[in-house]
Amino acid sequence: MAGWILESSDPALVLRLPVETTRTVGRTSKADFILDAPLVSRVHCRLAVDKSDRLSVEDLASTNGILLNGRRIIQSTLEAGDVLTIGRVEFTAKLAT
Repeated sequence: MAGWILESSDPALVLRLPVETTRTVGRTSKADFILDAPLVSRVHCRLAVDKSDRLSVEDLASTNGILLNGRRIIQSTLEAGDVLTIGRVEFTAKLAT
């Protein structure tokens, strides 16, 4: 299966993103992936995997922003091994196999 996996250890979470999907992350039930954690906005960010299997993230005007490898970003493409921080939760990006 192509696509991406975002994994966190505290709390233990796995977000699976197949090719050509777009999902939102946030605290509310309106988000595709619900992340009930400190500093997470209702609809915090959008994750997308395009048909070329590239994973991108976009901040959706969240209160506390998102970090990619420790740097605050608005929008970016992720590579395998990158660390995406949403609120206080750190996810490591991995290619799905």
